[in-house]
Amino acid sequence: MVRLTIDGTACEAAEGALLIDALSAAGKMVPHLCHDDRLIPSGACRLCIVHVKGQTHPVASCSTEVAEGMVVQTRSDTLDALCRTNLELIAARYPRTAYAADPRHPFHRLLAKYDVPPGGKFEDGLFRDDSHPYLGVGMDRCVYCERCVRICEEVQGQFIWEMAGRGDATRVAISKGPTLLSAGCVSCGACVDTCPSGALFDKRIVSKPTAWTRTTCAYCGVGCQMDVGTANGRVVAVRPADQPVNRGHLCVKGRYAFEYNHASDRATQPMLRRDGRWQAVGWSEALDFTAAQLQAIIARYGSDAVGVLASSRATNEENYLAQKFARVVLGTHNVDCCARVCHTPSAKALKTMLGVGAATNSFDDIEQAHAFLICGANPTENHPVVGARIKQAVLKGARLVVIDPRRTELAALADVHLPVRMGCNVPLFNALAAAMIEEGRIDRAFLAERVSGFDTFAAHVAAFAPERMAEVCGVPADAIRAAARIYADSRPAMCFHGLGVTEHLQGSEGVMALINLALLTGNLGKPGSGINPLRGQNNVQGAAQMGCDPATLTGSQSISRAGPRFEQIWGHQLPTGRGLDVLEMMDAAKAGHLKALWVMGYDIYLSLANATATAAALAALDLVIVQDLFVNQTAEAFGTVFLPAASAFEKEGTFMNSDRRVQRVRAVVTPPGQARPDWWIIQALAARMGKPKGFEFETPQQIWDEVRSLWPDGAGLAYARLEREDLHWPCPAETHPGTAVLHRDRFFASKTAALVPVAYVPTSEQTSDAYPFLLTTGRGLHHFNAGTMSYRTPNAVLKPSDTLDMAPADAACHGLVEGDMVEVSSRYGAAILPLHISDAMQKGQLFCSFHRPDLLINRLTSAVRDRLVHAPEYKVTAVRVKKRDA
Repeated sequence: MVRLTIDGTACEAAEGALLIDALSAAGKMVPHLCHDDRLIPSGACRLCIVHVKGQTHPVASCSTEVAEGMVVQTRSDTLDALCRTNLELIAARYPRTAYAADPRHPFHRLLAKYDVPPGGKFEDGLFRDDSHPYLGVGMDRCVYCERCVRICEEVQGQFIWEMAGRGDATRVAISKGPTLLSAGCVSCGACVDTCPSGALFDKRIVSKPTAWTRTTCAYCGVGCQMDVGTANGRVVAVRPADQPVNRGHLCVKGRYAFEYNHASDRATQPMLRRDGRWQAVGWSEALDFTAAQLQAIIARYGSDAVGVLASSRATNEENYLAQKFARVVLGTHNVDCCARVCHTPSAKALKTMLGVGAATNSFDDIEQAHAFLICGANPTENHPVVGARIKQAVLKGARLVVIDPRRTELAALADVHLPVRMGCNVPLFNALAAAMIEEGRIDRAFLAERVSGFDTFAAHVAAFAPERMAEVCGVPADAIRAAARIYADSRPAMCFHGLGVTEHLQGSEGVMALINLALLTGNLGKPGSGINPLRGQNNVQGAAQMGCDPATLTGSQSISRAGPRFEQIWGHQLPTGRGLDVLEMMDAAKAGHLKALWVMGYDIYLSLANATATAAALAALDLVIVQDLFVNQTAEAFGTVFLPAASAFEKEGTFMNSDRRVQRVRAVVTPPGQARPDWWIIQALAARMGKPKGFEFETPQQIWDEVRSLWPDGAGLAYARLEREDLHWPCPAETHPGTAVLHRDRFFASKTAALVPVAYVPTSEQTSDAYPFLLTTGRGLHHFNAGTMSYRTPNAVLKPSDTLDMAPADAACHGLVEGDMVEVSSRYGAAILPLHISDAMQKGQLFCSFHRPDLLINRLTSAVRDRLVHAPEYKVTAVRVKKRDA
């Protein structure tokens, strides 16, 4: 800390801190226009000037660092006069009408404070843009602070805005294309968020917020913190919070795609299907019917004839109750969640090899990494805030290797892009390991102290030399070797992986092969390193961690070891039979063994692979209970009971993000109609089934306290701490600081971890004359999963449809042009969607997202599953394509 004096008062500030921040901490706010805490200081507006003893002229506090003994004066007649003069120059060509219409903008408040009227001498013909559904542009109100240019460059890294012209003719302009939409804007809203004058503005705010509430984003697993503005019982605005995960930034979904919460087709009443049609009923009737049906099925077929699917959209507290309900009320371990189909392979591999089935490092480590290995993930689209942080690190000099069949945005920035052939991750990862060992690019000290099984592993991967695997993987050997050198030599190196690794026949084994690379190079147990799955949904990590898994209890604890403690606290014996995962439930339903299914916040008909087989399974059930915000595809086609749930904006609790942070969720509005939080519904049904004991919580906090009593690694995560601290588990006590980096000194089971030789097992999904293309599926920037939320917002304007992405050479060969409607057929089904010709695609390989329910892309995907945990192989399907006749 350094000591300084501000207006006669002794103060302290961190060494290297900006003077403007020290002034703010001391309660001495100075005027400014060009300053934003998220940006590199520029000192351009000269409004934040102060006197510093020993300096001949006033200095800009936003670009001056504090120094020991500094003496600062913030107010004087000279400073006021200089500030007023600078404001007059800035305001000379600012429109009076804008000033009068909205006095709340920071620039307007400054004008009022210093009694400086706008000059009104603005130019005609300055850039305006009304094409974007969210962002409005009126450059007649621009004050040339350049914050929009800088934040697009320094935070998002999109470079949409630029300063064009020279001298007095300098103007803020779009860098490419005539409009924001055509220029590549990703609609993050950062430029609007930073603009002090209203030149850039949110078009969707029709009511001024009367209250703001801090909560956690309900889209991807990054866990961005945001402030939600409400008025008249509705969500009307969202702005980013300056918290460690997102650092004052949001993506297009988190910031703008909230209007689903008040959509006209929101389900607000319980319903029963009678005579083939939904009929609205009260809660008592719906609960009585559901309880009676479940009891009758259990009485006739046994407890294991019922399954429960919890939700990655729900809170930790609600997911905990869901699995407790399955085990205590129903008497079955048949409970799972959508983690099964995305990152259960990650959890399996990480827990098997390292002892904990979660990310090893924090997002805070991104800025400490010297290199990144991005495997089967597209962070700038699927986890945009983390993607932007990675992009910024690369722009500042970090090395980057991207392994992905497509040339993604990060692949275009990479030092090396390995466009691996779909289904060939394991031989490629083994080839990287072989190259590192052959060239001596391994951390021998780390291997000697922390790793076992090296000799056996080295002998195994010797057969996977890059020159041997090049043809198998579709990647040149010299590129494989170049990638190996970057990851091995640029330590610490941080590995992120996504569903392009896990959703394969060898998904779990693919993650194991990545862990091998980290063990070989010592990239574990230190900041800026590790193996880090990018979780897809807001609480998919939490849902699994709460015990929504047939083989583990809360805290990912084994039933055999932790079971007695759970039985003691719950006052109930655990089931003795083996539970089924979601894929096994579908098999059991089709075979007639599973009779009832309760599905919470999870549209399984739309989102499970091989939709035809899913439909056959759901149709065979006697009872399908759907609990959601909307009557989704599963409910519409197969539902027996519909229970309306509250959204994340309407309830209290916690989410768990990708890097193991537990963060608060807060209610900002009340649920519509008779919609209720999931935890309320679970408890009400437990009571109707005659087992209210253990389901009589009055608040989510009480539920969470029971979770902490059962989960040693979460015992320290009390609500009181979560209100003020940003904590990672493990956090075993309320005095513990949390654990941002795992495995610093030892792995959970022992001091050492073993390298695992992984054999290559090719998928059965191979091309043929009848099916000459390989299709992979994934998410896009503007929409999310089944489109349930995002397609009920103006994001549907930004991305109206899923498309089939094809390489230009393939399109030309088949006589196809941009926008053609094409029929894509696999061995399992067909889908019709528009064609997009993309340079990101390799010849012979295709991509499409799966967000539009009416397209039902999962009619195409196969029945192939991960060999260890049954995650479907969404990432490789052999298909053919033909143009649809008009």
